[in-house]
Amino acid sequence: MAAVQRIVIESAAIATVDAEDTEYADGHVVLAGNRIESVGAGRAPEGLENVVRRIDAAGHLVTPGLVNTHHHFYQWITRGLATDHNLFDWLVALYPTWARIDERMVRAAAEGSLAMMARGGVTTAMDHHYVFPQGTGDLSGAIIGAARETGVRFTLARGSMDRSEKDGGLPPDFAVETLDGALAATEETIARHHDASFDAMTQVAVAPCSPFSVSTELMRQGAELARRLGVRLHTHGSETVEEEKFCHELFGMGPTDYFESTGWLGEDVWMAHCVHMNDSDIDAFARTGTGVAHCPSSNARLAAGIARVPDMLAAGVPVGLGVDGTASNESGELHTELRNALLINRLGAHREAALNARQALRLGTFGGAQVLGRAAQIGSLEPGKLADLVLWKLDTLAHASIADPVTALVFGAAAPVTASFVNGRQIVENGRLSTVDEDAVARSTREEARRLARITAQG
Repeated sequence: MAAVQRIVIESAAIATVDAEDTEYADGHVVLAGNRIESVGAGRAPEGLENVVRRIDAAGHLVTPGLVNTHHHFYQWITRGLATDHNLFDWLVALYPTWARIDERMVRAAAEGSLAMMARGGVTTAMDHHYVFPQGTGDLSGAIIGAARETGVRFTLARGSMDRSEKDGGLPPDFAVETLDGALAATEETIARHHDASFDAMTQVAVAPCSPFSVSTELMRQGAELARRLGVRLHTHGSETVEEEKFCHELFGMGPTDYFESTGWLGEDVWMAHCVHMNDSDIDAFARTGTGVAHCPSSNARLAAGIARVPDMLAAGVPVGLGVDGTASNESGELHTELRNALLINRLGAHREAALNARQALRLGTFGGAQVLGRAAQIGSLEPGKLADLVLWKLDTLAHASIADPVTALVFGAAAPVTASFVNGRQIVENGRLSTVDEDAVARSTREEARRLARITAQG
């Protein structure tokens, strides 16, 4: 067997985000193959064999790679539309366009979404894709292929919708699947693409879209399918007051009670948004270990409200951060969500005590790993974990006068990424992706956005 190759990173500030929030003002990280071999103060141990690269990281903060827990990649080619709408009006405005996507569009949109996140420090991404117009190709395969090419660790939440306009839902009739069709396609996607191994680069979750676009039977059978196959479950929950009203009118109960009645609470479940949660809802999530993907920018963009993140954390609810689809968060960057999560939550009941810089960083790293069920492998810098980490440059004009590096990263402007490693492989160098041509991706997404607009205009 070939000797394992080592990369040594030295002279950096390090925030490990381990259970004790261990930090080093001047420390080292050693990568051995796709694992973290050692983390500590000062220089790396002497006598390391087969060191193929040494990085002088003076002026940098090293953190775990960011983990995105909620996204809709296809929306990259519908950014900047319906900018003054609440959620339901926004969905009604955009579904006729989204219903006309095809494989080429989805591949380009996934490439754009992934590139923007990866160059900004995301090492683990997820996509909740739930729009599958008939006869439009292998959309799941296109998304997974884009993630593989970009080089990020990835979870595809294979979504579905079977409640269309004729059934009282929001999607057009031609944009939904049948109950049996959605379940069969989801099971096939899991069989083809899900990897349950420790260092898996691709995993799949079962992810019916939302209570107002999915039948109760699809929710119930989707949960049964996920547990039979041993994969995680994801959906939208408690995003708006309109959703709460919808659930009471249709099901005679609020969203959390409805989810529990269909088998959708548990340690293998995470929900996006969870903005409108009362005390009993939070208690139910804490009791069952159900996770939350907090999407502060999208929640603000759609005027959904301020999620009770401090209360969730205090109760023991696993919480990570999400970009959400870029039709409701046009920047598409997760590192800006560290800052936005902190600032927006300080507008809530807890004010300045809501979140601090280290809590925000934890949401974007270890919290996200918890939510995706991968806290044993990623989310903190510890020996034995996978080599997913980021070097943030903090010695430039934007950050150099902020003494504390974690404060600089979270409170300051978006920090440049000098290097980003996934599974021990470098995918970003000096703020540019080394795996794909960013300029080519930009051209492709622009072309596909224009093509989609033309097709939509033609009806």
